[in-house]
Amino acid sequence: MPVEGSADLITKTAYLAVGSNMGQREVAVLSVLRHLETANIGRNLRMSSLYETEPIGCGPMRPFVNAVVEVQSLLCPGDLLKRLQDLERTMGRSGGHNEPREIDVDIVAVGDERMRTPELTVPHPRYYERAFVLVPLLELNPDFRCPVTGRSGSDLLRQLAPQKVSRISTRKTIHGHFGLTNDVY
Repeated sequence: MPVEGSADLITKTAYLAVGSNMGQREVAVLSVLRHLETANIGRNLRMSSLYETEPIGCGPMRPFVNAVVEVQSLLCPGDLLKRLQDLERTMGRSGGHNEPREIDVDIVAVGDERMRTPELTVPHPRYYERAFVLVPLLELNPDFRCPVTGRSGSDLLRQLAPQKVSRISTRKTIHGHFGLTNDVY
């Protein structure tokens, strides 16, 4: 039973899409794990393999390196967004929407929460259109279901027009080469 005046502490599984198409793309994506830990965003971090993907809805630019991170977090989506924006600034994000950028971290889903504000929509309003999100998300959670429709992630992926998503590094390789702990990979 919670103490009067205290908030219930409920841990939720959050999925974060991470990408970079400038500089050392792989290093930038992998370093997000350490920044997430430092920013106290959550615990029990897991990262998918790394994937190289073509930009969608942008002019010609360098391909992205993408991954999805799973984190157990006590933060509500609004607070999570603020911390992720701080993390992006710390990591040198300079590009805007549909521009090249050093790092991009988007909230895909937070538990079964649904919300829409001028600043944030959860789940992400276009995640189900993007193989570069669905492929690594399903690697981490093959049983993922859309919090809005209840459709399986596999069904969402099958409905997409073909998109090039090439695995460039596996979770095991990431773990071995970057000296990450057992609960962070």
